[in-house]
Amino acid sequence: MTLLDLLLLIYVFVLAIFVGFELITKVPPTLHTPLMSGSNAISGITIVGALLSAGAEEFTLSTILGLIALIFATINVVGGYLVTDRMLKMFKKK
Repeated sequence: MTLLDLLLLIYVFVLAIFVGFELITKVPPTLHTPLMSGSNAISGITIVGALLSAGAEEFTLSTILGLIALIFATINVVGGYLVTDRMLKMFKKK
């Protein structure tokens, strides 16, 4: 990987942070639950990619990063479903 490739990756990462922040701050509260369900689906895809990376034949930096990504994506999915379930229980009749 050349220095130019690394700078390009850092540029894309920083740009994604700014665009993501702008999008998140513009979401009204009524759309929060449907968007959280969509982000849970995206985190499910992240789990698949992290499993592929963590299950590599050799032990490298990508294996460690894959394991960390797997842990964080799993926490995100489980927490998202728990929050969504709690919010949906608020609408059930007592």
